[in-house]
Amino acid sequence: MGPVVGAEFAVAVGDLTTFHSPNQVAAYAGLAPIPHDSGKRTNNLRRPQRYNRRLRRALFMSPFTSIRAEGPNRTYYQRKRAEGRHHQQAILALARRRVDVLWALLRDNRCFQLDAPTKAA
Repeated sequence: MGPVVGAEFAVAVGDLTTFHSPNQVAAYAGLAPIPHDSGKRTNNLRRPQRYNRRLRRALFMSPFTSIRAEGPNRTYYQRKRAEGRHHQQAILALARRRVDVLWALLRDNRCFQLDAPTKAA
């Protein structure tokens, strides 16, 4: 994620303490589907109508540059494509995953590393 998209994320989210989990950030960005059930019909999910459009755009556009180069994002994208998802679905899944990663990085106040962090004793 570059400096411009990172700045858009910071401006749109503001104080991270207003969100209790990465799920709330994803819902605020419009990346988490909401139920559209009626009567006996269940498991109908749709895109929410109310969400922060600038944040969704920033999170949606960031995977496009990350899947060009080899790395964990491209591997995740290719895995989702191999599972049978369409390009758009795989991009949204990667954007949602990036929300989780950003949440963890900001919560722990650390920089991104390719290898998993070790727990301190």
